[in-house]
Amino acid sequence: MDEHWITEDWKALESLLPEGWQQKARELKALMRTRKIRTPDELLRLLLLHAGPGLSLQQAVIRAAQWGLPQISDVALLHRMQCSGEWLRWMCEQLVNEQKIRSNWTVSASNLRMIAVDSTDISEPGATGSDWRLHYAIEMPGVFCVHAQLTDRQGGESLARYPVAKGDLLAGDRNYCKENQIKHVLDQGGHVLVRWHSTALPLFDERRKRVNVFGWLKKVTRKGAQKRVFTKSGMALRLCALPVSKEAAERERAKLRESARKNGRQVSERSLRLAGYIVVVTSLPEEQFSAQAVLKLYRMRWQIELAFKRLKSLLNTGHVPKVDPDSARAWMQTKLLTSLLIEKLLLEAEVFSPWGFVLVE
Repeated sequence: MDEHWITEDWKALESLLPEGWQQKARELKALMRTRKIRTPDELLRLLLLHAGPGLSLQQAVIRAAQWGLPQISDVALLHRMQCSGEWLRWMCEQLVNEQKIRSNWTVSASNLRMIAVDSTDISEPGATGSDWRLHYAIEMPGVFCVHAQLTDRQGGESLARYPVAKGDLLAGDRNYCKENQIKHVLDQGGHVLVRWHSTALPLFDERRKRVNVFGWLKKVTRKGAQKRVFTKSGMALRLCALPVSKEAAERERAKLRESARKNGRQVSERSLRLAGYIVVVTSLPEEQFSAQAVLKLYRMRWQIELAFKRLKSLLNTGHVPKVDPDSARAWMQTKLLTSLLIEKLLLEAEVFSPWGFVLVE
């Protein structure tokens, strides 16, 4: 790592920040005193230098002094970070909103906008479980963020966390396969495409008789199959399924057994049987989306795993080096801001000027 991105290339990076970011630093009380750090510019560079590449507080202030940034103590930088959480959150929110406006990709001729949703756990040092959870939504196929929310570990996964506009298609794993969550999306004019959860979402036929999904799966071929089903409240959906290869099924079963072993429980026979198939439920209309088309769309959802890998591996977001809640939240918001700036830079790449700043006429 060299200093160019934080010194010579800073103007190029600064041009990606949302309008009004400097004024918001004072308005949201991130910059209340200007004793050593005089401007929002200096404050943000110090925060990015600390959390962006993963330097410790002490390393960050030493490197900052070497590069001509304000000389402050590591304790002073920690205090500044504790006060900057809301400012950092505001900048992330503005960047996410910009990406929503720029988006114009739709699914087929149906004018549906596909959004993959998921969450990831982030732990602090010494924690026995996750202390924070990042709820994340990306638009496909561009794989850029359209919603991000940080909660504590009590913040459960739910489709209701995500804003839904008419024509949005929300795609998620089996943790989002709950009737009330699906109803929330449909009530807003959206559609759902989620992996089926055999216990969380019981399915019924037109006569209100419980569907024997496992018996039906035995007849499913590699061409895929679909079945019209209803929820307990009478909501109409489609069940679409496709068998996976023997190798893929065994890999999934091995994961299930290992997870059960770590948690001191037995893996259910039902889960082992389901590992041999991709089974999803959707509200997409059959006349526009065949079973094969639905399953192809669901395959795109896996792109969100790449987004999380980028956050957790490349940006080291998976382990928060803070214990104080305010500094931990600010540190994670800085990581998220870094990721969003990377995404915006990629979107701007084709038209980004070779001199590194926007030419003002």
